[in-house]
Amino acid sequence: MDETTFNDIYVLKIGGRQLDDADFLRDLIHVVRDLRRQRPIVLIHGGGRTIQLWQQRLGLTPEYVEGLRVTDEASLEVAEAVLSGLVNKYLVALLVNAGVQAVGISGVDAGLVRVTRMQHPKGDLGRVGDIRQVDPTLIHTLLAARMTPVISPISLGHDGLTYNVNADHVARAVAGALRAARLYFISDVPGVLIAGQVVRAMTAPQAEAWIEEGFIHGGMIPKVRSALAALHAGVHQVVITNLQGVRDDGGTAIVPAAD
Repeated sequence: MDETTFNDIYVLKIGGRQLDDADFLRDLIHVVRDLRRQRPIVLIHGGGRTIQLWQQRLGLTPEYVEGLRVTDEASLEVAEAVLSGLVNKYLVALLVNAGVQAVGISGVDAGLVRVTRMQHPKGDLGRVGDIRQVDPTLIHTLLAARMTPVISPISLGHDGLTYNVNADHVARAVAGALRAARLYFISDVPGVLIAGQVVRAMTAPQAEAWIEEGFIHGGMIPKVRSALAALHAGVHQVVITNLQGVRDDGGTAIVPAAD
């Protein structure tokens, strides 16, 4: 596969909450199958709710530092088992059954995503990783074999330990390393809403200004911030939308500032 084909890659990131929705999963599989007929696809997933469920079953009490979840040794074992095991293989099974040659991997495999322990001034977050390096060789190999990588965000530390990493951060770093044509952050809303209307496109400076002015607020801020980071890392375009927006080429496209 040549460089031009690699640059035609679309990366799709889905959240853990969406994995509980059977209708969403059915539509996701159809979207990935249809897109895969046109270009290489990489799917990156979270798994928040399932992790919380298993923590409760095992009697683990969540701890937080300024709203950020602490991942101690026991919690890391749960996160790794759920993300790289249960959730990852469930998605792979659905895709394979739909005719998509999917392969489940994590940031650990072949040293795909390398991290250091994340530092926080208010306390120790435990086994939470801060991304330092992405080696996309394994992804290129799978795409060249017409496989669709399904990636869990569990990643490998430079100290040899595994770490839990925010799936949005993994998506933007992997998409940047691939120099992907497009990164989709798939949400439950059709796009970024300004005055109740979906904005079809915004430049990076416009996005920063709307955050500062309060037009972009709440949970949309980290999505837009991740989109901006992805652009800075080398992604051509980032789109925030729902599955219908992926299907219809809708949503909000965030692009670099015009020269």
